[in-house]
Amino acid sequence: MTRQNDSTRSNRRRFLAGSAAIGAVTLAGCTDLVGAPDNEETTESSVGQIGSGREGRPAPGGTPVAEMPDLEGELQIYSGRGEFLVGELISFLDDTYPDFDPVVRYNSGSDLVNQILNEGEGTPADVFYTVDSGGLGALADEGRTRGLSSEITDPVRDEFYTDQWVGTSGRARSIPFNTNAYSESEIPSDVMEFPDFEGDMGWAPSYPSCQGFVTAMRQIEGEEATREWLEGIVDAGIEPYPDEFAVSQAVADGELDAGFANHYYIQRVLDGSPNAPIQTAFTSGDAGSIFDVAGAAVIDETDRSEMAENFIRHLLSAEAQEYFATSTFEYPVIPEVDPVGRLPSIDELDVPNLRIAELDLSDVDATIDLMRDVGIQT
Repeated sequence: MTRQNDSTRSNRRRFLAGSAAIGAVTLAGCTDLVGAPDNEETTESSVGQIGSGREGRPAPGGTPVAEMPDLEGELQIYSGRGEFLVGELISFLDDTYPDFDPVVRYNSGSDLVNQILNEGEGTPADVFYTVDSGGLGALADEGRTRGLSSEITDPVRDEFYTDQWVGTSGRARSIPFNTNAYSESEIPSDVMEFPDFEGDMGWAPSYPSCQGFVTAMRQIEGEEATREWLEGIVDAGIEPYPDEFAVSQAVADGELDAGFANHYYIQRVLDGSPNAPIQTAFTSGDAGSIFDVAGAAVIDETDRSEMAENFIRHLLSAEAQEYFATSTFEYPVIPEVDPVGRLPSIDELDVPNLRIAELDLSDVDATIDLMRDVGIQT
């Protein structure tokens, strides 16, 4: 349960007065998330102070919390996003609304999908919030989600929602590379060329994001081409790491020349070491450049559907989107908020020519079987 004593809870009127001075407050630095895993402690909250988190950063657009419906009552949230990353945001909403009682159950997204399915009609879950579209799609495919209103989906780019779930923040697949070893022009722009790349490479094959990337390759390039690619990078000596932050840190330390990782891990390395010799490259229009989203859905059996939808709307508020940009280094999914760092905008990314919902990223079991068949430990 995400609750605080009444003596520590913020007064909503005081919050609304503070939010009127949008962009007036700039915090020195931001939440330290270096090394945070995907299934994701923060100190002073930076949520709610729009424009905070990066000196000189303009105030974002979008709809502020002050213009959204109040949250009232108990809400059961099954979160596949770890408390390390989203606990601060949920606590902010808890503090903002005196009558809001978020009860959060944290676990891996796949475990929570199975739990909701096993609980059946008796599930207490009102909202499923998780780290990738595969988990959302898997639950929707089982008929365990409710259709979302246009009030939720209208602010979000078409690629990042269906009628059953909506993305709340995004991540791009990328190539972290060591600038002392290579220039950006020397990094292949086609992911299928990496078995022939001469530099020392690293990846995290047991990591869900990496397995999602290989799943996308299976669906875009085909099973046999993916098998050949996997065999090629194994033969080339790619080094396994426990997670993609470790891959990115190894690149910055000169242990690797390049690797495969979600874009925000490079930003986390740079946040801790601004002069580290690491930059971000992107492949073009292929599985190596897929853009996936964390997102949320309303559970079919909830009797609090209106509050569940309003909670998801708050994940798309100006404050929440700014938090994702400045504290978790993800891509905001509403156009009015920009990412942090020297990153291309979503429009400038050359992603595959299909909506993320058209990729069945829940088909990861077959990917794991293929990787193991090639000799990769997952």
